[in-house]
Parts: sequence; C-alpha cells; structure tokens
Amino acid sequence: MARPAYSPDAAHGAHRPTAFPLALAIVCLIVYASLYPFSEWRNQGISPLRFLTAPLPKYWTGFDVGINVLGYAPLGFLLALSALLRGRRPILAIALAVLGAGLLSLTMETLQSFLPSRVPSNVDLALNTLGAWLGACCGWGLDKAGLVDRWARLRARWFAPDARFALVLLLLWPPALLFPASVPLGLGQVFERLESALAEALADTPFLEWLPVRDVELQPLVPVAELLCVALGVLIPCLLGYCIIRTLWQRAAFSMAVIAVGIFASALSAALSYGPEHAWAWLDSPVQAGIGLGALLAALLLALQRRAAAALALLALAVHLALLNQAPADPYFAQTLQIWEQGRFIQFYGAVQWLGWIWPYAALLYLLVRLSGPEYAARAEK
Repeated sequence: MARPAYSPDAAHGAHRPTAFPLALAIVCLIVYASLYPFSEWRNQGISPLRFLTAPLPKYWTGFDVGINVLGYAPLGFLLALSALLRGRRPILAIALAVLGAGLLSLTMETLQSFLPSRVPSNVDLALNTLGAWLGACCGWGLDKAGLVDRWARLRARWFAPDARFALVLLLLWPPALLFPASVPLGLGQVFERLESALAEALADTPFLEWLPVRDVELQPLVPVAELLCVALGVLIPCLLGYCIIRTLWQRAAFSMAVIAVGIFASALSAALSYGPEHAWAWLDSPVQAGIGLGALLAALLLALQRRAAAALALLALAVHLALLNQAPADPYFAQTLQIWEQGRFIQFYGAVQWLGWIWPYAALLYLLVRLSGPEYAARAEK
C-alpha cells in the first residue's frame, strides 16, 4: 500500500522533512568537487558528449571506484527519501532519485569536457549512477523497515515543528569543521580572502584606489581573544539547537553531543591534514579553556526561551565573526593541500573549506529571518 501523501497537519507531519534541503547542499558540494578549479574554460574542439562512447580506461584504482560510488550515494538516499516522504511509490521514488542524480552526473561530466584539467569519463557516470541507485535502495530499505517513521516520531518529541533548516545547519556543522582553521572551531574567516580577491578583481582599474588599505597586517589573536573565540564556536551550535529544542534534559544531552562532535571533528581534521600524530596538537591551553567556558555557558543557558536563544545566538555569531576576522588566514593552507595525498582530495577539501566559510553566514541569515518573522514570536514560546 502506498504511503499517504505527506501532510503538514499529520501527527508528525507538521515537521517538514530535511531530506530535500540536505540533498541541495550535497548537490552544491558535488558541483564544486566536479568542476574544481573552475578555471581555463575553453572549447577543446571535440563533442562534449564524446566521452559516452569512448573506450573504457585501461587504468583505474579502487579509490576511483569508491569515491565515485560513495560521492553520489548520499544524494540518491536523500532524493529517494524525500520522494517517499511525499507519498511516492517506492519504484517511482527510486527511479526519480536515480534519474536526478544521473542527470547531474551527466551534466558534470559534460562540463568537464571544457576544463583541460579534468577528464570526463563514461565509467565515472556509470559509477555515479550506481552509487545513487544504492543510496536510493538504502533509503527505501530504511523506510520499509520503519526507521524513517521512528525518526519522525523521535524528531516530533525532540524538536519544534519549525526545526527544518536549523537541523540542516546543525548537520552541516561537523563537516564544516574538517578544514583547518586559524582558530579551532572558528568558521567564517573570510575577510582577508575577500580583501585579496577584491584587490585582484579591481587590478588595472580606477576603482582600485577606492579600496580601503589597512595600515598594519592582521595579527594572530592574543590568548584571551582566542579563548573567547573558541568558547563562542562551541556555544553557537548549542544555542542554535536551543532554538528548536524545548526541554532542559534534551538540551543538556544535545549540548554535550555537540561539544563531543566538535572536538572529534577538529581532531579528525588535524589528523587528516598533518598526520595522526598531530591529531590533538591544536588542543592547547587557551583552546581547552575556551571549550570549557563554552560548555559552562551552554549549561547556564539551558533554560532560555527559544526566542531568547535565537537572539543570543545572533549576538554570539556577530562577536565570533568580528573576532575571527581580525586574525590572518591559516599559513599552512598550501602545505595542507600537498600533504593531503598530493592533491588527491583537493576537490573535496576545497568544498569543505567553502562550507566552513559559508556556514556561519547561513546561520546568521537563518536567525535574522526567524527573529524578524512576526509569526515566529508566537511560535517560539510554545
């Protein structure tokens, strides 16, 4: 029997699914990874679809197979899940997921024909489609086993009905931490890069003279400022969760999980970038004190009303970004790209870097929209 059409007024249907927004985020990451470095576009004098009938490559590795399958499996999973939650039949949901992911892969491989540094491949297209099919089947299997409905009931108990985009932001926070930052748990450090990019774009134009010039170079943060920045980096996702979680014990459990995930993601980033022996090198005294202060503040603010939590999260984000953008960019960026398998993961790592840059500003926009909506004031206190 087909699932009833998704209804916002159903028992747990008031909670809009997060599968489709997450799928859109993964599409953005795939586009970045597929078209990096986005330079030297040109027509190479061959049909962009010629790769479809090209001979199979003579050389391939298990890594190539795995990354092409695994890269599209989450997309297939989320697209199928989104279709199932909207009442589509399983066969149709899987077909739509595979078709959508396959068209995306075909588009990416076709566009790679215009990038001399990339090589389109019919094998990549087939593996991407296979990965999407496996992910879609996994989504259908979880739905058939009742796990999706269990998650919906769990979400209804833990989160407010308007939690959709906050949950997407919270799920994207750990991947955003994977790229090394100048300050641990510091996301959104873009000032110096924007300044350099703007100067480069305005070079050889009269507008370059309008660009403000700093009198001194950016200096690393002093220990107290670094401590505060780390504390806010811990507190911000906790407050974001408080915006959608009502009870004290649920907030306490959530904040402990957030802090543990943040520490683990930062350690994983250091291990992947500089070697397992350096996994905890970032955890010096100011950082430890900052994490402790962030945890203490998260505990003291457990009883905040949802609207107050949103307002405080907005303030914390503004202070965090102001502090963080006073520090220079990570000096080990070039070394990081070399260490990571001589560039094997540059596309993925670049996508993660963009996620780290954008995440706090997306959270800032989300909080502004939520606080400015007149209907949110009434909903937030329920």
